[in-house]
Amino acid sequence: MKIKTRKGLKKVFIYILNVVFSLLFILPLVWMIASAFKPEHRIFQDIGSYKAFLPVGFTLENFEQALRRVPMLRYIANSVTYISIIMVISLVFNSLCGYALAKFKFAGRKQMLAVVISLMAFPFESIVIPLFMVVNKLHLLNTMAGLIVPFTARCFSIYLFRQFFLDIPDELLEASEIDGSSKLRTFFVVVIPISGPVFATVFILDFVLRWSDFLWPLITIIDSNLRTVQLGIQTLFTDPPIYYGPIMAALVMAVLPMLVLFLFFQKYYVQGISTTGLKG
Repeated sequence: MKIKTRKGLKKVFIYILNVVFSLLFILPLVWMIASAFKPEHRIFQDIGSYKAFLPVGFTLENFEQALRRVPMLRYIANSVTYISIIMVISLVFNSLCGYALAKFKFAGRKQMLAVVISLMAFPFESIVIPLFMVVNKLHLLNTMAGLIVPFTARCFSIYLFRQFFLDIPDELLEASEIDGSSKLRTFFVVVIPISGPVFATVFILDFVLRWSDFLWPLITIIDSNLRTVQLGIQTLFTDPPIYYGPIMAALVMAVLPMLVLFLFFQKYYVQGISTTGLKG
């Protein structure tokens, strides 16, 4: 009985701890959403009470001002367009690379895997200048291609795919090849249909990374018609007059696609995280 009681108390403590940490993470988001629907003067007036998390004085004026001052819908469309292209190319390219590292035996495979893993340690800021010089030499600055080409391959995504594909039985692939299927056809017909979790995981991680990217679009995009959603939000912070109501409204519009995406792919994302990175 004592052991059962201890286990029960331990579970209760873990649940309480999870709830506390969940609230710590979600309350800033709730405050942002509530502030987006408040009059400007109430945003900081209510900051010291529970009203900070309620849309007191509900109004849509902040959204109207945000859309009037900045073409947010166009910037959101720009971000969706170039990120969608990156996702399609990236999922195909990175999954093929991960599949080759997981299932093919060729000279230099271990060395190539070591390079992929080691490159994961380099922060983007350390390569941004040489990357900018390369894109400039290719005359891709201030173009949609300049936003797309440098990010069609990602070492972390290759590694996640490789870890997932390691758990696929070789017998299944061999059976497909015995039936006359080529290695490439086996990948698209057999492997991809059973790899939904890892594709969803990579899709969400890469989408969030690119959606929240500010530095690269800032230094490569000059034309206002090609600006991304993050550059649009930055305009509200820098171009006077600065009002926090429209800023909060723009942030809500920027966060909404990521929330919808995560809600749709949450199940597969959790499965993908739990089944990758566990096997060397």
